[in-house]
Amino acid sequence: MIRRFSIGVAAVLAAATSVPSPGAAQARSTWDGVYSAKQAGRGKELYLGTCATCHGPDMSGVDAAPPLTGGRFASNWNGVTLGDMVERIRISMPQNDPGTLSREQIADVMAYILQQNGFPPGQKDLPRQSAFLKMIAYDAYKSGR
Repeated sequence: MIRRFSIGVAAVLAAATSVPSPGAAQARSTWDGVYSAKQAGRGKELYLGTCATCHGPDMSGVDAAPPLTGGRFASNWNGVTLGDMVERIRISMPQNDPGTLSREQIADVMAYILQQNGFPPGQKDLPRQSAFLKMIAYDAYKSGR
């Protein structure tokens, strides 16, 4: 009797731990269509008006401002979450007036940066909430998943 009970409990525990809870979110990558093309369009306008002076209209970087595309950018940010990237923008950009962009504006600019780095768009806007952005990894190089 105890043996059957133990086996039953073990089976229930195994099933419970292998099934994610309904509220659990899965980790995503920049290759999963995490922004919309419309959002990237809004981000482009904002980028050109706010960011291009330092980072260049083509995101290649100007003087001390680093590029936001290409190999150097990819190697610096590969594996970092979009939450960390957005937080960096939030506290330090624009350089002449840090902290003045709203979370929505930053998400729009981030969508444009993702677009310019060749990541595919999806159907929904990139979220502006940090909790969701921390579940999206900046995977610079597409894996064979």
